Amino acid sequence: MFDTILIANRGEIACRVIRTARRLGIRTIAVYSDADADAQHARLADEAHHIGGARPQDSYLRGDAIIEVAKRTGAQAIHPGYGFLSENADFADAVEAAGIAFIGPKAASMRKMGSKAGAKELMAAAGVPVVPGYTGEDQSSGLLQREADKMGYPLMIKAAHGGGGKGMRIVRESGEFAANLESCQREARNAFGRDRVLLERYIEQPRHIEIQVFGDSHGGAIHLGERECSAQRRYQKVLEESPSPFLTPELRAKMGAAAVQAAHAIDYANAGTVEFIVDVHGRTNAAGGRMPGAAGQGGDFYFMEINTRLQVEHPVTEEVTGLDLVEWQLRIAAGEHLPLAQEQVTQTGHAIEVRLYAEDPDAGFLPGSGTLQTLRMPEASRHVRIDSGVIEGDTVTIFYDPMIAKLIVWDEDRPRALARMRDALAACEIVGPKSNIGFLERLTRHPVVTEGRIDTGYLDRHLDEFLTPAELDQGLLLAAAATRLLVQEAEASERAAASSDPSSPWGTSDGWRLGHGGARRLAFAHGGAPGESRRIELVAHGHAGNYRIELDGTSHEISGARLHDGVLSLRLDGAMRRLHASADAARVLVHDGRQRLRLNSVEVYRRQDAGNDTAEHRIRAPMPGRVVLVQAKPGDTVSAGDVVLVIEAMKMELALKAPRDGVVAEIRTTAGEFVEADAVLATLAQ
Repeated sequence: MFDTILIANRGEIACRVIRTARRLGIRTIAVYSDADADAQHARLADEAHHIGGARPQDSYLRGDAIIEVAKRTGAQAIHPGYGFLSENADFADAVEAAGIAFIGPKAASMRKMGSKAGAKELMAAAGVPVVPGYTGEDQSSGLLQREADKMGYPLMIKAAHGGGGKGMRIVRESGEFAANLESCQREARNAFGRDRVLLERYIEQPRHIEIQVFGDSHGGAIHLGERECSAQRRYQKVLEESPSPFLTPELRAKMGAAAVQAAHAIDYANAGTVEFIVDVHGRTNAAGGRMPGAAGQGGDFYFMEINTRLQVEHPVTEEVTGLDLVEWQLRIAAGEHLPLAQEQVTQTGHAIEVRLYAEDPDAGFLPGSGTLQTLRMPEASRHVRIDSGVIEGDTVTIFYDPMIAKLIVWDEDRPRALARMRDALAACEIVGPKSNIGFLERLTRHPVVTEGRIDTGYLDRHLDEFLTPAELDQGLLLAAAATRLLVQEAEASERAAASSDPSSPWGTSDGWRLGHGGARRLAFAHGGAPGESRRIELVAHGHAGNYRIELDGTSHEISGARLHDGVLSLRLDGAMRRLHASADAARVLVHDGRQRLRLNSVEVYRRQDAGNDTAEHRIRAPMPGRVVLVQAKPGDTVSAGDVVLVIEAMKMELALKAPRDGVVAEIRTTAGEFVEADAVLATLAQ
């Protein structure tokens, strides 16, 4: 076994690898960029070394700099984590050439799977079922259009190199193909450095099942069961679980055997994931015959790709098998045999994983950045696991994936695991950048998830079912108002106690006025995209937990309100309620166990905005990022919805569109420039 390893990655996965290495007594070396000088992975490792600038291409993608650190520190092996260089065969070769072990598969195996097109051809030759499509090297736009028209629609354009949902487009008719091809190629070129694509038949409402495989350098290969990742938004996995609620024992056995067959086909060693798409309805060809595939009771399954690395969602496999997959990686890279034979692998219970992101679901899942002013997570236990690379006070930057933490739960069966997940999410609180916690809470309560019926396209087809309801829950809103009032009174009492006249009536916060009953006004802002939040105003009478609150012309009675250790209890219009609640000068958060409401405090007497008739001629950056494309120039005529610019931030592209018909007056940026949030990038003539 190694005594020192270098981790060529950052954030959560680096911390995850360090945790196992430390348990095994292995010394760890971390690398960090300018943006990560104070990051947790740099602080947690035994040593950490600077390798370059904040952008990945200036640091985490610099294989030469990483190998130089490994040599200088005496690291015997390099763990690539996932993302960055983890599936780069040239890097794996360079590591081996430097006399250092690569904790992953051999470069030859990576190259076989590095191209989705080549992988499909290889798997088809090995007898593994694949989705019909075009994988040829001729990438001329005319030929691709003809192949698409010949194949029929809908179809999918996919980047031949890479993964993570990047470089993928669904095309439903011939006229949409050319624009989608250009967009897909550009995104693939930016993300992976290569713009080759493949075309394949798009299967409607499929399930996404992946099989965790392991191989060793002695010819052994086994699988550790499946993970279902059908809950996806724009090809990005949102919820992962094991075992799948959809697979029958027969289909599970067939898919496991096919995954091992795929691993043997490329002489695979170390951790890998064989991804399959399952057509739950089955398909027929034009003659009415069965499409080629591997038939099972639940439908046909087809090979998609092999991810030649550890996956983000590997913890769910660890939770149901009781195995440490990073330890397996280290042992296999050190030349050991697989720790278990296939028949020794057992699974117990059910595990679910979700990822907490700094993003705003109600604003198109716009990634966020900023300081994590508050980061509260549930207490870790046998049932709850938290994998994170940040702590309270850390900053989510614009340069990397905005994931804050992975939340993993385990219990004896799926209903109990879902209940655990809902409880764990309810205990989470993030202040600073917006987060997707509320979205995940609605997801884990939705019938298509609780009943195990979700397919890979459901979220995109029904996204409004998972977003913040347009109408606020009135009970939660009134509870938030009571929380604000109680906190105001407590703060006023503390100030009065510390003053020179503790008994002064002017030191209270009950709204009392000479000669008449007092009233306190409260104002909050709720939700919406940046600059589009809703203003809510209430008037409260009373004090000490007993209030009459006027909201939209109706009075509500609150009595017996008490706030203690984050728990609010009160009688609302005569009914007792118990909620989790917190408040500070800037915001209020209440949670009734099923849903949460977060409100920002605003000035009570702020003048209402009379309207901004100049806003619709400006195109602003919705977040910090880098301009990757300027589509228009001054003098161009555009229609509402036309793409004017494209910016890139946090590993995703954002198209900035014309807000109305008009003529471009100014372009205030150039491709390659970094811009700040809210910066005006273009204007239309008024």
